[in-house]
Amino acid sequence: MAILSDKDILAGMESGYLGIGDYHGKGLTPNGYDLRISEISVRGDPEIKREGIVKIPPRTMFYVSTVERVRMPKDVCAQLWMRTTWIRKGCIGAFGKIDAGFEGTLTLGAYNATDDTVEIPIGERFCQMIFETLTTSSDKDYSQRSGNYQGQTGITLNPLKK
Repeated sequence: MAILSDKDILAGMESGYLGIGDYHGKGLTPNGYDLRISEISVRGDPEIKREGIVKIPPRTMFYVSTVERVRMPKDVCAQLWMRTTWIRKGCIGAFGKIDAGFEGTLTLGAYNATDDTVEIPIGERFCQMIFETLTTSSDKDYSQRSGNYQGQTGITLNPLKK
């Protein structure tokens, strides 16, 4: 396993090897890419927020979808890490890996663990995506295995594929 550098990420995008739709230059880091917020859904509120600043009440679960649409090759997966900006404000999140072969936007769950309201602007960078190469290409990538969320757009809480 190796982690892709900023040079590797740019070269991969230029060649079409991997994809970051709606790429934003400020998102590129030395060893990853910061994904931005497109939408926020606050548990208990039926309205999905797509603009402005969203107020996350204390001790409340919320979901974020990404502006960027990612496309992973068969020999690359990615870790997701919440940016320390949000950790320092009391948000926690447990994100999985992006599987080799996944394509779509991401839905991320997080929690305001404080007794204070946290304000999160739509469009802000929320988490960092760290690309990792597999030692060999997968026999069957995400789309060929479960593929439950393959092609998702926006906040998606239920599998697209049943």
